[in-house]
Amino acid sequence: MTNIFVGNLSFQTTQEDLQTAFANYGNVERIKIVTDRDSGQPRGFAFVEMTERGDAETAISKLNGTHLNGRAINVNEARPKAERR
Repeated sequence: MTNIFVGNLSFQTTQEDLQTAFANYGNVERIKIVTDRDSGQPRGFAFVEMTERGDAETAISKLNGTHLNGRAINVNEARPKAERR
């Protein structure tokens, strides 16, 4: 399982939009569009989990910098969350 960070998303981007984009490269396990805790509004980024590492690497290389809903998206392998103090 590989976790992918997708940034610079339009606030109108849906899980279906991301599913469509990433499914072209392999099996998508889960999509999480991150929302603001208080307002519930999207924060402009999401995480996509793909089953196969090779598929995820292909999706990252093919989708990084492409346009989705009018925005050039940033696509990278997600880094583990840093510890908060």
